[in-house]
Amino acid sequence: MNGFRDREDAGRQLAVELQSYAAKHPVVLALPRGGVPVGYEIARGLHAPLDVWVVRKVGVPWHEELGAGAVAEGGYLRLNDDVLQAVGISPEELTATIQRKKREVEERVKLFRDGLPRPELRDRTVIVVDDGIATGGTVRAAIESIRAQRPAAIVLAVPVAAPEAIEALRPEVERIVCLKKPAELHAIGLWYLDFGQVSDEEVLRFLDRARREQMEAEHAVA
Repeated sequence: MNGFRDREDAGRQLAVELQSYAAKHPVVLALPRGGVPVGYEIARGLHAPLDVWVVRKVGVPWHEELGAGAVAEGGYLRLNDDVLQAVGISPEELTATIQRKKREVEERVKLFRDGLPRPELRDRTVIVVDDGIATGGTVRAAIESIRAQRPAAIVLAVPVAAPEAIEALRPEVERIVCLKKPAELHAIGLWYLDFGQVSDEEVLRFLDRARREQMEAEHAVA
């Protein structure tokens, strides 16, 4: 097989490559929803806490797949001026779209954290995880918004990515661990036998399982 069985398989393979970070007591931040099953296996393999970092792409209103920027938790906003100028979006439309995406970020944070505080990242090693990278716009927004929290180091871990996206992101992080960098990515899902959509309920189950396992591990040490 030239790819991965599923996201969990990809996460287990990444955990092997990331073993040297276990001693640094990192925090694993997965981009929901697809990054969470990958991140769960990494966190489990490193005996590290798992959380999410919520980012939403700001799409052009009449072409949502065309990214004009991104909004991330912590009040972060990043806009692509070249795209905005090319499509000619009005300030009113842009403002309305940004506000809608900010509300989506707030709603997802509330759903996935269930009232728990945002993880403390200052002076921590942070491993940022997604299930694949095509252009890198959303991941870049996540990295930049996490950098504002002043971590000691940011490591990007991803099963598969376009080589040009990896090279563009390399200056933004201390290290990138990417298992497959095909010259022709085509679509991320092609590199998985099972790339079914991850539901909000599945995200919550992975997070709950990770928190329980982390608490059990801490009690065992105590």
